Amino acid sequence: MGTHRRPATEAEARALASSVRLRILRLCLDRALTNKEIAGLLDANPATTLHHVRKLVETGFLAAEPSRPGPRGSTEIPYRATGKSWEMDVRDSGVTGANAELLDAFVAQTRRSEHVEEGDFDRLALRLTPEGHAELRRRLREVLDDFRARVPAPDGHAYALLVALHRTEET
Repeated sequence: MGTHRRPATEAEARALASSVRLRILRLCLDRALTNKEIAGLLDANPATTLHHVRKLVETGFLAAEPSRPGPRGSTEIPYRATGKSWEMDVRDSGVTGANAELLDAFVAQTRRSEHVEEGDFDRLALRLTPEGHAELRRRLREVLDDFRARVPAPDGHAYALLVALHRTEET
């Protein structure tokens, strides 16, 4: 949305062009999770999840925290999202499908939520000049950046927000 976000490399854009990886980033935003915990929350095979976790670590979207003792003497590695994805723009990376995967991840997360009926869903159709489009993008980015920069409230509830501004068919 904003022009101050740096362009994603092809590897970074490919890492983000997966609804599963986007969901993993959301799960690991507020707390560090092990691969086993991530797989359980996604109802996925741990081996498949590990592939995605490794790709996110390799591209800097997830960071491994210090290992901790696991069950039966095993060692577990928890992972936490770095927030790096917020600082980049995948549009000019040459990788297609990232926006569709972002939408798929948001829909999957929303559908699984027991709080979906409590959500605020709004839809608005507009006809904008290029200048109006640029202004709307700038103002939305300012609001999102403001809330992104705030220190998370320890007693707060987790929320997800998707802003999608896209061209529609001419009518």
